[in-house]
Amino acid sequence: MTLPSHAQAVVIGGGIVGCSVAYHLTKRGWRDVVLLERKQLTSGTTWHAAGLVTQLRATYNMSMLAKYSAELFPELERLTGLGTGFRRTGSILLATTDERWTEVRRQISMARVCGFEVQPISPAEAAAMWPLLDPSGVVGAVFLPGDGIANPTDVTQALAAAARLGGARILEHTAVTGVLRRDGRVTGVSTAQGDIASEIVVNCTGMWARELAARSGVTVPLHAAEHFYVITEPVPGLSRDLPVLRSPDDTAYLREDAGKLMVGFFEPGAKPWATHGIPDDAAFVTLPEDWDHLAPYLEMAARRVPLLRDIGIQLFFNGPESFTPDDRYILGEAPGLRGYFVAAGFNSVGFQSGGGAGRAVADWVVDGHPPMDLWEVDIRRFMPFQGNRRYLRERTTETLGLLYDMHWPFRQVETARGVRRTPFHDRLAARGACFGEVAGWERANWYAPAGVEPRYEYSYGRQNWFPFSAEEHRAVRGGVGLFDQTSFGKILVQGRDAERTLNALCTADVAVEPGRIVYTQWLNERGGIESDVTVTRLDERSFLVVTTGTSLVRDLDWLQRGIPDEAHAFVTDVTHAFAVLSVMGPRSRELLAALTDADLSNEAFPFATSREIDLGYALVRASRITYVGELGWELYVPTDVATHVYDTIVAAGERVGLRHAGYHALNSLRIEKAYRHWGHDMTDEDTLLEAGLAFTAAWDKPGGFIGREALLRQRERGLARRLAIFALEDPEPLLYHNEPIWRDGRLVGRISSGMYGHTLGRSIGLGYVRNDAGPATAEWIAAASYELEIATERFPATVSLRPPYDPGNERIRS
Repeated sequence: MTLPSHAQAVVIGGGIVGCSVAYHLTKRGWRDVVLLERKQLTSGTTWHAAGLVTQLRATYNMSMLAKYSAELFPELERLTGLGTGFRRTGSILLATTDERWTEVRRQISMARVCGFEVQPISPAEAAAMWPLLDPSGVVGAVFLPGDGIANPTDVTQALAAAARLGGARILEHTAVTGVLRRDGRVTGVSTAQGDIASEIVVNCTGMWARELAARSGVTVPLHAAEHFYVITEPVPGLSRDLPVLRSPDDTAYLREDAGKLMVGFFEPGAKPWATHGIPDDAAFVTLPEDWDHLAPYLEMAARRVPLLRDIGIQLFFNGPESFTPDDRYILGEAPGLRGYFVAAGFNSVGFQSGGGAGRAVADWVVDGHPPMDLWEVDIRRFMPFQGNRRYLRERTTETLGLLYDMHWPFRQVETARGVRRTPFHDRLAARGACFGEVAGWERANWYAPAGVEPRYEYSYGRQNWFPFSAEEHRAVRGGVGLFDQTSFGKILVQGRDAERTLNALCTADVAVEPGRIVYTQWLNERGGIESDVTVTRLDERSFLVVTTGTSLVRDLDWLQRGIPDEAHAFVTDVTHAFAVLSVMGPRSRELLAALTDADLSNEAFPFATSREIDLGYALVRASRITYVGELGWELYVPTDVATHVYDTIVAAGERVGLRHAGYHALNSLRIEKAYRHWGHDMTDEDTLLEAGLAFTAAWDKPGGFIGREALLRQRERGLARRLAIFALEDPEPLLYHNEPIWRDGRLVGRISSGMYGHTLGRSIGLGYVRNDAGPATAEWIAAASYELEIATERFPATVSLRPPYDPGNERIRS
């Protein structure tokens, strides 16, 4: 086939994901789509995928993408007449410890939200369905009848055929040597056979995606690791319809494969591969056997399926797969380079997720926005340093095994740590800080008292830090606490048109006097919340935007895209220029007043005021704002004087009982005030009205704001869903997120975030409820009884649209 000179979109990579993107683009009506594969279709990692089609993933949105894949395979067969090998055998998930059974039961609850058919079964029932299984030691099991298996190569060829039927051209043996770009956007691709002009390029090159992206200045953090499975000799009488068996406590999955057993592993201590780059000409890669590495895990699997001790191994397979630093794949348009999309880094779930992921990226390309909340896999979640080879290599030793390890609440990664430390790190460590990692930042999550090791002991119940964090929480409510919030993203916006530019993006009016803080959201044209920030006016031409550390890259990208070409407005990331200490609690004014000659009284320094003050020997910016629901100040401290300011505050704090507090306490404090958290309680598919944040909107400000018209239309027709606050009546259960919400016995939503509220003595959860029969009015929400489902058990809860703690905001304005 002749290389075309132009295409609407060029998809690079002919595995299941690339073929899925190409097919779904044609399904959306794009006929001028070109897919380029450097070797043959499936020759990267697709060809050796295990072929599992298991739908229940760790989160709701990822489960919905996997669910679509299972629905897609029969459709492909009808469309193309080609077989995919798809068989709905069902799958069995085993738990061999009480804690794993709690985890599985929580997954069962989430499966109900997803609409999956799910059947808890006994160990004996599992053994009856899987006769080779030794059920001894199995605590519980669940059967998902909608799961199955398929042939990865056949599915990919069917996707390619469907794409061709839709008008796509697929060229094998056509390697892309570079992506062409100009003025911050894609203009095409280069190949040895010539160039193709295009404004859309989708990098679906799997293990090669990092190197290809880096040539265009795009960070795609992934690393290849050796991934093992074995295939036994034929097993007499083995049913072709044997369900997929997953036993994560044994690090293994098993399935029938042409009358044999395939046994695959997600073992701890994985083996990274090709740290210095994968050969460009590599195809259908197989790696050497490593019996020493695999033997302990094969023995674990044999304890569950004793036949494995007696039957011969016909094939020991070792092939590379790519893994990301957080075990979640990478989708979306690259920040800083318009038209450059990525769909890669699938962590050994590319086959079962490829159908849904391909559709999501195609919709994103065509519509200009993702079709659902995809923040957990959005490429903009990564920091630039995470493309570092050494970092990726070390993290990959851990991430492969985490797929089957326990998914504990608040679990922290252990490898490649200590990348980003605040100026206070060593001081906090000396005070017993137990650090967690977010976007590379080492952050104090809780503080261990003297004689207690600052180390997590995980469980689904009250973990070892629970009472210590409760004391931090109470200290902030009753006295004064100190938080290190240096990980905030800090963006300076300057220029003659800075105010006009920000006002078009912000729901609130930022045309305020210098020294005022404005809490606001940035919306998309659909009214969905793209970001949740504070904007502080510094002077006539300068503003400081503060966001969460995880959202910095995303928000920088959104802000830069929102500046008109002709505008005199400039954006600078100043995150590393300032450390942040938050002094919060009813005695915060007393503490800080002893360290400065500034008047901190309510009359002189009201809520939402920001100004520079002397503190100790330093000049700092004090912003009276809060995320904990108490009187307090965030102190933005130049990094060169940061430790001096910290030492000064801590020394003076002894007199008033200052307590160091961590992010777990911050979370429990904010949940009592029903303060929303972007990424959980508000996303780009939740509108300002649904999230209960309409109070931030300056409806009549000159020029309006992005998303205003969509909100006005929604307000006119009424809300079908809205965020509510729930409090469990029973003080013992713990809420995390994704727990089903039952209204008068009917499923109406799920918890978006939850935490134990130590002031209130019970778990508090935020969650969206939907009324399919009419508007979700305050009266409709109140006129019912509610239960929250935790690990398949329902617990009564009260509901409100107002915060359960200080609903009148009297404390923060005192």
